[in-house]
Amino acid sequence: MDPRPLKITLAHGSGGRMMQELIATLFRRAFDNPALNSLDDAAELAFPGTRLAFTTDSYVVTPLIFPGGDIGRLAVCGTLNDLAVKGARPLALSASFILEEGLETALLEKIVASMARAASEAGVSVVTGDTKVVEKGKADGMFITTSGVGEIPAGRNVSGSLARPGDAVLVNGPIAEHGIAVLNARMDFGLKGDLKSDCASLSGLVEALFGVTSKIHAMRDPTRGGVATTLNEIAGQSGVGIILEEARIPVRPEVKASCDLLGLDPLYVANEGKVLVVVDRDEAGAVLVSMKGCPLGEGAARIGEVVDKPRGVFLRTRIGGLRPLILLEGEQLPRIC
Repeated sequence: MDPRPLKITLAHGSGGRMMQELIATLFRRAFDNPALNSLDDAAELAFPGTRLAFTTDSYVVTPLIFPGGDIGRLAVCGTLNDLAVKGARPLALSASFILEEGLETALLEKIVASMARAASEAGVSVVTGDTKVVEKGKADGMFITTSGVGEIPAGRNVSGSLARPGDAVLVNGPIAEHGIAVLNARMDFGLKGDLKSDCASLSGLVEALFGVTSKIHAMRDPTRGGVATTLNEIAGQSGVGIILEEARIPVRPEVKASCDLLGLDPLYVANEGKVLVVVDRDEAGAVLVSMKGCPLGEGAARIGEVVDKPRGVFLRTRIGGLRPLILLEGEQLPRIC
């Protein structure tokens, strides 16, 4: 029986099980090569005397502007973060725009200015791009695709396939902020509290961590599918288990209350300024101190550990039980990035 779907659904873009199945049965089958098959957020390309990381991503978020960010800032930071979690220092970005007929020029100008600020903050330039316009009703305002290239310094070897039993799992701050902020803005739920996206470039924070140790084995930014889905990807690639401690996972009260109200699990809600770091146990304390010393890491925490068995991802609850955390099923919130 052919495992490929007859039709594409929104769940195929969720970052969860259905998207992984689509990638495995269609895209990897067609484009099969070692760089792609690593399944990291950026491909590593080796050239004489240097190692480059290359990544690309498309952004279709709605609304175009939301508390804490906009589609332009998201496009720059998201691509920079995919380079950062491969251990790469960014060199340059490209940006491609698909614009809908009738889009207000003032809005486009605002988005582009936000992109420029985000790139400037990270010390990188947008060096090339493309623009297309489609008929009204065909693009929901605008879609943006950004690609990035970065250099991987010697001594860094980071991949989702390198997590080892005994490693510690760290996160740089409270989770689920981006998804809740976008959902509240889109649906006009009127949820109270300081609900805003955590959209930010992680490049500076990652550089600080590598200043402490080279024994960082895996990193991922938990975007679509959230922390639980992202850690399932690492566990699957590495052939290990990961146990999280519920009491240690940082979630701001207003975000937790919003998730409880909407029936969402924060562990499956998208983030755009968070990084999961899998690091040698003996280096974890120093890395955590360094993380907390960065503006984007003040709420950092050690949230779990890598184990040999059981395989998969589990949450040790506050009462001591182990709850399996599977890949995201279906689609919690489409058009999140």
